[in-house]
Amino acid sequence: MRVARIPHQPSLRRMRRFDVRPDRDLGQNFLIDSNILGVIEHTAELSAEDVVLEIGGGLGVLSEHLAERCAHLHVIEVDTRLAEALRDATERFANVTLHWEDAMRADLQRLRPAPTKVVANLPYGIAASVLLRTIEDLAAVHCWVAMVQREVGERLAAAPGSREYGAPSVIAQLACEVRVARAIPRSVFHPVPNVDSVLLHMRRRREGATAHFSPELRALVAAGFAHRRKTLVRSLALSASPPAYSREQLQDALERIGKPADVRAERLSPLDFAALERALAR
Repeated sequence: MRVARIPHQPSLRRMRRFDVRPDRDLGQNFLIDSNILGVIEHTAELSAEDVVLEIGGGLGVLSEHLAERCAHLHVIEVDTRLAEALRDATERFANVTLHWEDAMRADLQRLRPAPTKVVANLPYGIAASVLLRTIEDLAAVHCWVAMVQREVGERLAAAPGSREYGAPSVIAQLACEVRVARAIPRSVFHPVPNVDSVLLHMRRRREGATAHFSPELRALVAAGFAHRRKTLVRSLALSASPPAYSREQLQDALERIGKPADVRAERLSPLDFAALERALAR
């Protein structure tokens, strides 16, 4: 009698044991290459004192690696079909707390102990949004290491003037130093995605306080990039969202921060936007 071979890799083994099928609607691409775990650990500079938040625990291959190396691990997972598999990966660790909820709706500020690092293989559909949310909501987090779609990583790390530079770049870089640490082969995931991935590294700036994220600044940045082909003044004038500024106010504020009246949003650095918001508030 022929005996079916049991996969050595934990993710594939748990997929078979617990009859798990990836849900494409949730952007599930499970990590199946354990060799990449050391790269993630090194990039995150994990230590025994870290409290780590993992978003999208999946089948637990990254979870168990993190749990062995940190003081506490919070794992947020929305798909309860993965409960048996994820508990199989983490139940032997007393320092793991599983949270069965949507990371975009969860009250992240209630997590105790408070996370100091975010390490995750993020679902493509929420990667940028959830990273920006954790920057704002988790003041104690000083380091992020996340596998994301290449376009998302390049957008968050983009320099002013580049095609990828936009509102997410500004918001992320006001608080953090952002860089693409390395490319990730498609072969490390199952199913193999149709897009390329990168490992994104973000480190909170010492001056990157939540004060950077005032509603006025967020509105200014969003409206500034709403019409990329138009000047910043024109784009802001076309915005239906407050705050509303007159053309004269905007031109005067731009002049005070040393920018021409016809500048476009993509030519302003994150610090330029912060300076512009302060100038407009005077």
